[in-house]
Amino acid sequence: MKSLKLAVNDYLALRRSLGFKLAEYGVHLHDFVSFLGKNGSARVTNKLAVEYATQRQDEKPVSWSRRLGIIRGFARYRIGADPKTEIPPLGLLKFRSQRARPYLYSEHEIRRLLEAALNMRTHCELQRYTYHCLLGLLVVTGLRVGEAIRLQPQDVDLSEGILTVRGTKFGKSRLIPVAPSTRAVLREYAKRRDQFLAGRPAPYFLVSTRGKRLQKQCIGKIFRSLSRQIGIREAGKRSGPRLHDFRHRFAVETLLRWYRNGEQATRRMPVLSTYLGHGNVTDTYWYLSSTPELIVAASKLIETRWKGVAQ
Repeated sequence: MKSLKLAVNDYLALRRSLGFKLAEYGVHLHDFVSFLGKNGSARVTNKLAVEYATQRQDEKPVSWSRRLGIIRGFARYRIGADPKTEIPPLGLLKFRSQRARPYLYSEHEIRRLLEAALNMRTHCELQRYTYHCLLGLLVVTGLRVGEAIRLQPQDVDLSEGILTVRGTKFGKSRLIPVAPSTRAVLREYAKRRDQFLAGRPAPYFLVSTRGKRLQKQCIGKIFRSLSRQIGIREAGKRSGPRLHDFRHRFAVETLLRWYRNGEQATRRMPVLSTYLGHGNVTDTYWYLSSTPELIVAASKLIETRWKGVAQ
């Protein structure tokens, strides 16, 4: 059992060295090793893996499947040292994915959201420009909300028009170029922020009314209010378009532009995947499979090329 515990530590260290944070993996895997010991087993078996993953009957099947997936990854690593290790097959615990349906904002809706941010009722004038800048940045860069609010002044190179995104979802940094028009908005915001702070150093590029980092909970509340104002969310409802959908829109618009220009999007997909900070290009392909407009554009491109070959 001691060797199994050491194997878990080695596995986690290896995965984390590759940039994966694995926040909950350690807890589940060490707990699973203890579970194996209580059941008299010194190796991973499909039977015990399923029993461990489903032992909490109050959880949803998606949680069971995720826990089994964590064990599956470790089992694939462990089988190199212990050939008798059983790897739980895919689909052993089935569940229907509840991934949220993305909302594709129109250009008109984005303009209205930005206008609503500038005209929002607030006791602090800087807050209007902060949310105008934040929403605009999400639209034109495809950043995650957490990445945008963690940007520090030194991460925003206004002379070169480059954003440095640090501490991303997969522990890697990346560079994001921005257009001159975006750079102008960022520069104007920085001036207003520095005036507001009155000589105090800015801890983050975008700051709250207290001069600190923006909080996701407050951002969500204000965004829901703004989206109700412009009519894309029903009054009194939390459900509706999400901030994360700006990221989806960025990916979709990029892919549509490639298809319409006759470019081979599949060859350029790794570029978009890197730009978005995805850990795997398959995460980027999801945008293609979930968007009818992209499927139509891809079909037209294939049809055009097929006609050229046939002729």
